[in-house]
Amino acid sequence: MPFKVNIADKGKTWKIESGSEELIGKKLGDKIHGKDVAETLEGYEFTIAGASDISGLPHGKDVEGPNLKRVLLTRGWGMHDKHEGIRRRKSVRGKQLSEKTSQINIVVVKHGSAKLADLFPDQNKPKEKPQEPAV
Repeated sequence: MPFKVNIADKGKTWKIESGSEELIGKKLGDKIHGKDVAETLEGYEFTIAGASDISGLPHGKDVEGPNLKRVLLTRGWGMHDKHEGIRRRKSVRGKQLSEKTSQINIVVVKHGSAKLADLFPDQNKPKEKPQEPAV
């Protein structure tokens, strides 16, 4: 199953799909080479910032392994600072990427020779203004 990969770079996000098996076993916070994500990203270096699984549950940086865990949270996903001292038990997946991972968020650490805008020309185009009707 291919991963949906979101590449963040200076306020813009580029979306690709990657079927690379080399991402399985990596952990949140690890640095990866661009060629591990896609062949067109040769020379780039990324950091894995986050991920979510096939059910939409996030990967937690504090949870070891690739399995689901029920953790007690005081802040974070879905927790609001309305009431002090509130804790909530939520399901999260461990920080290790697995075949159950569906989306991976990565951040550019080192740029390659080609710009991302040139590699993905159909994404992040400026929106065209609708033409006004002639009177």
